[in-house]
Amino acid sequence: MAVSSKDEALMCKVFPSSLGPVAIRWFDNLKADSINPFKELTQAFSSRFVTCRRVAKPLSSLLSLSMQEGETLKAYSDRYWEMFNDMEGNFDAMALDTFKLSLPTDHGLRTSLSGKPVTNMCQLIDRIEKYKRVEKNQQQGKAKDKVIP
Repeated sequence: MAVSSKDEALMCKVFPSSLGPVAIRWFDNLKADSINPFKELTQAFSSRFVTCRRVAKPLSSLLSLSMQEGETLKAYSDRYWEMFNDMEGNFDAMALDTFKLSLPTDHGLRTSLSGKPVTNMCQLIDRIEKYKRVEKNQQQGKAKDKVIP
């Protein structure tokens, strides 16, 4: 559609090819000649399907996260990164600090991040992955201890 963006008539004809079943039903039910310029069509579509839009999370959402008692590092980091990815803007520097501060004070990863701070997202993710592997190995060791021969 970007190639034909100057030809409104063509844009209106091509537009339905990008729609799913629910949206195509809506489009098919529009009265003939009820919408003239392509801009009107996109506005009508947006107002009808506004619930499908992804709303960016505010920075306070990230600041309010913390690892819960009994939660695995994997579960927490998955939750953290999902929230982080829902935010608009560049909050990488904030993520470097908030992830550490959201961990329990006695967590090995927090101690590691305090002793040897990371300076970029790749380092943070690498360090998290290292501690997730340690946690997984510890859990597997506990599971073996529970097996009765």
